Amino acid sequence: MTHTAAEDRDKRLEYRRAGQSGLDLPAISFGLWQRFGTDHPYATQREILLRAFDLGITHFDNADRYGPPHRAAQEVFGRVLKEDLARHRDELILSTKAGNPIGASPYLTGGSRKSLLTSLEHSLRDLGTDHVDIFYSHSADLSTPLEETVGALVSAVQQGKALYVGISNYAPERAHDAAVLLRQAGVPLLVHQPRYSVFDRTPERNGLLKLAAEDGFGLVVYSPLAQGLLTGRYLDGIPAGARAGNSPFLSTDVIDDTYRQRAAALNDIAAARGQSLAQLALQWVLRQPEVTSAIVGASSTAQLEHNVRALTFPPLSEAELARIDEHGVHGTGLRL
Repeated sequence: MTHTAAEDRDKRLEYRRAGQSGLDLPAISFGLWQRFGTDHPYATQREILLRAFDLGITHFDNADRYGPPHRAAQEVFGRVLKEDLARHRDELILSTKAGNPIGASPYLTGGSRKSLLTSLEHSLRDLGTDHVDIFYSHSADLSTPLEETVGALVSAVQQGKALYVGISNYAPERAHDAAVLLRQAGVPLLVHQPRYSVFDRTPERNGLLKLAAEDGFGLVVYSPLAQGLLTGRYLDGIPAGARAGNSPFLSTDVIDDTYRQRAAALNDIAAARGQSLAQLALQWVLRQPEVTSAIVGASSTAQLEHNVRALTFPPLSEAELARIDEHGVHGTGLRL
């Protein structure tokens, strides 16, 4: 049966303005990076996506790479959109990315006009929509002139195939150059998508937070839970079936005594606040005014609901932030 959306969905989440634009995004966005390929059951994927919408999550983050295989996650969302959410398309912020490798051909990777705009056309077919709300350059391609990459993003907007544009995984200097070029073309940079967490403080260390405020774009951060390291999952070892055992993004060798000591200390801080480590970690990234939204994934509706409840806790105090700084050491458990 077609889903009947919750009537109070638009009152459940905090919304934040994306930089100096007129667009609000939910503080929690949903990403289809993992668990939305053909290796997971569609019924579960559909249930999670619809529950996200009912909880007030309107921003769904995708990319041509997401699967497996590549593009499968967009096809999953396209099916849910067609069968359940078509009547709510005007309430949705759909984003997709292009530029990371999706095949051996030189036209299936990089920041060329050919690569980006061809991928966008395919993504629109995958999603079953005539436009996306945000189209990203997935990562910087240093072998392609930035003017060409930016020109492709501008064309996507001018052709009505995207409403806004973003960049992801760009170093601050190149992000600034892209923002300048986009502003000159009349298509301001809406958002930058970096990795950011208690254990990965790169946006603080490299000046990206400051740059976002100066150049007027928002940050939509991914991996705020550090691939599960900022949850309680690995405090007592590696459970059977855990992501660390079969993920290319997280290896068992980083789950060592140092990681466990630091994660346990952070967990104690969270417990004293009556929340989980994951909820603490989400609150921590969202404390930054430059962070518009944090992207989460989920393997179940219960996990999704738990993470969204992070928004219900009181703000972190200065004393708590100092204790988090003591144990949330940059680089813990990660290959940077």
